[in-house]
Amino acid sequence: MTMLKAQKVEYVKKLQKDIASYKTAAVMPIDGVPDRLLQKVRNDLKPDSHMIIARKTLLEMALGKEKLAHLGRSMDKNFALVLSNKEPFELYKTIHSNKLRLGAKPNQTAIDDITIEPGETSVAPGQTVTELKNAGIDVQIQKGKVVISKKKVLVEKGKRISGAVANALKILDIRPFEVAPRLSVALEGNMLFNDIALSIDEDFVASELVRNFAEAFTLSLEAGIVTQYNANVFIVRAYKGAIAVGLEAKVPEDEIVKMLAASAAAQAGELAKKAGVNA
Repeated sequence: MTMLKAQKVEYVKKLQKDIASYKTAAVMPIDGVPDRLLQKVRNDLKPDSHMIIARKTLLEMALGKEKLAHLGRSMDKNFALVLSNKEPFELYKTIHSNKLRLGAKPNQTAIDDITIEPGETSVAPGQTVTELKNAGIDVQIQKGKVVISKKKVLVEKGKRISGAVANALKILDIRPFEVAPRLSVALEGNMLFNDIALSIDEDFVASELVRNFAEAFTLSLEAGIVTQYNANVFIVRAYKGAIAVGLEAKVPEDEIVKMLAASAAAQAGELAKKAGVNA
């Protein structure tokens, strides 16, 4: 519906109030995102977040120069403006957790190998069997059921999906594509977060901490830097080194004497065996 000038002015004023009442403003690209998924995202954002889909010019006027300077470069395509009181990372996680599996269309490019597994299907015998065979799927009728006899890669990663294969995947209810909305940029106060920063989650941070700690631990050992985390390693090294020196120098220390005595006894036993003398 076309808005009159007065209506546009009122709408922009309302948007300005909404934008000012939230601490985070973010841009969410919506090209290729089905309407039903957008509606699910909208529902999941409630009650502390709000998604706005409107004409770009109206949103630009509502954002004002300061926010537009930060967000404007991400507003070149179809998008939704997301306002929230959540932290940007939490907002990204909430939005990106909404995923939808989609069927294949002819001439789409496979993002991964599309593989058919062997086993029974829910497909009824009939014309569909011919359509599955036309897609290169080895099917048989066993006890009145359509059965895929062996595993096969129907489409390799990066290859085009033919019409026959797309139809077969639809018959088998196999949906090889996944769409998940994301934020391209988020602004909280004067802090701007791009999609790379926003996509860093707890698992990534934890794995990076483990990897960096292991590298730092190895480096500290090589450099001889003692910390609370590696002190026990240096103590064990020092102890073993002292024992080795003590044994070499035959130092008359209780621990060394015991080891020397045990070593002498073992050597005596070996000599006795070689000489044929019973211990």
